[in-house]
Amino acid sequence: MSWKSKGVEPAWKSAFSRRLTLLLCIGCFSAGLLFSDRLWAVPEVKSLSRTTRVDDEMLKLVSGCDPTHKYLERESKDLYGEVSNTHHALQTLDKTISNLEMELAAARAAQESVLNGSPIENIKVPESNMKRKYLMVIGINTAFSSRKRRDSVRATWMPQGDRRKKLEEDKGIIIRFVIGHSATSGGILDKAIEAEDKRHRDFLRLEHVEGYLELSAKTKVYFATAVALWDADFYVKVDDDVHVNIATLGATLGRHREKSRVYIGCMKSGPVLAQKGVRYHEPEYWKFGEEGNKYFRHATGQLYAISKDLATYISINQHVLHKYANEDVSLGSWFIGLDAEHIDDRRLCCGTPPDCEWKAQAGNICVASFDWSCSGICKSAERMKEVHRRCGEGENALWTAAF
Repeated sequence: MSWKSKGVEPAWKSAFSRRLTLLLCIGCFSAGLLFSDRLWAVPEVKSLSRTTRVDDEMLKLVSGCDPTHKYLERESKDLYGEVSNTHHALQTLDKTISNLEMELAAARAAQESVLNGSPIENIKVPESNMKRKYLMVIGINTAFSSRKRRDSVRATWMPQGDRRKKLEEDKGIIIRFVIGHSATSGGILDKAIEAEDKRHRDFLRLEHVEGYLELSAKTKVYFATAVALWDADFYVKVDDDVHVNIATLGATLGRHREKSRVYIGCMKSGPVLAQKGVRYHEPEYWKFGEEGNKYFRHATGQLYAISKDLATYISINQHVLHKYANEDVSLGSWFIGLDAEHIDDRRLCCGTPPDCEWKAQAGNICVASFDWSCSGICKSAERMKEVHRRCGEGENALWTAAF
C-alpha cells in the first residue's frame, strides 16, 4: 500500500507548506504596515496644509495685501459708481418728465382756448419763448377798479417800456398785471383794460371771470397760463398794493434754483373762521376739525413763489384741485400731499416804514413790504412812492444784479 493510499503526507511537503504560510503572513503584515502608514500620513498632511492656508490668509488680511480683498474694494467702488450713475439718470429722467408735463399743460391750455372760442394766438407758446429760459414770471394780481394802484406800481418798482423789455432779455424776468374778463364780455370794463393794455403792453389776460370770491380759481388759471407761455424757474404772485424789490426777490429765489418743488413765502397758520359775515369767513370750516382749529401752514397771499414743477402740477390738475374761500389757503392745500419743500422767508412780508427802512439801513433789504392791518399797503396809491423811496433797493440794484 502506498503513502497516498494510506492518507499520510510526506514530510517534505508538510515543511514546505509551513514555510509558504509563514512567508504569506509576513508579506501580508508588511503590506498592511505600508498601507496603514499611507492612510495615517494623508490626514496629517491635509491638516498641516489647511493650517498653513489659514495662517497665510490672516497674514494677508493684516498686511492689506490680499488680492481678493482688493478685488472686493474695486467691486464696491464699481457698484458705488453704478449707483451714482443711476441716480444721475433718474434726475435727468425727472427733468425730462417735468418738461413733457409742461408741454402737455401748454397743449391743454391751447385746446381749452379753442373750445372756449378764444384766438389761439393768445395762448400758444411763442416760438421765441420756447427757446428761452427765464428766472421768474411775476404776476401782479389786479382788478378792474385798481387803475390808480397799477399806476403807482408803474411809477415805482415796475420798469416800463424799453426797460421792461431789457429786464426780460437781460435778466430773464417777466412782469405782468394779471386780470380776467368781466361778467359781461366786451363791456365797458373790458374795453377800459384793453385801452390801458394798448398803452402799456403790460397785461396778462386770463380766461377767467373776475370776482372777489373767485380768487382761488383765478390763481389756478394764472399759473396754468403762465407756465404755458413762459418756461421759467419760478412763478410769483403778488398783489398790486405791495411794494417789491425785484433784485432782492431774484437773489432770494436764485438760492433755491436747483430745487425741483419749492413753495416760498411767509408761512402762517391762522384760525379757521366759522362765523358768517366776518372777513375771511371759511364756509367749509367743518373740514378742519372742531371749531376754533387753525389752518395748515401756508404762505400769506400778498406775495409767494412756486417752482416750475409745482406750477405745472397746478396746470395739469386744475380741474380737480379744490377751491376754498381764501386763495392762499387753497394754494397751500394743493401742496399738502406733495413732496414739496415749504420755505418760510420773513423778508417777503416786511412792514412799511419804519420797519423795512430800518432793515434796509442794516443791510437786510426786504423783498416785499406791506401793512398787515390792510393786507397790503394802506392807501397804496398815495403811499407807494414813499415806501419805494424809503425802502427801495436802489435804481441800479436790478441792473447790476447777477442771477
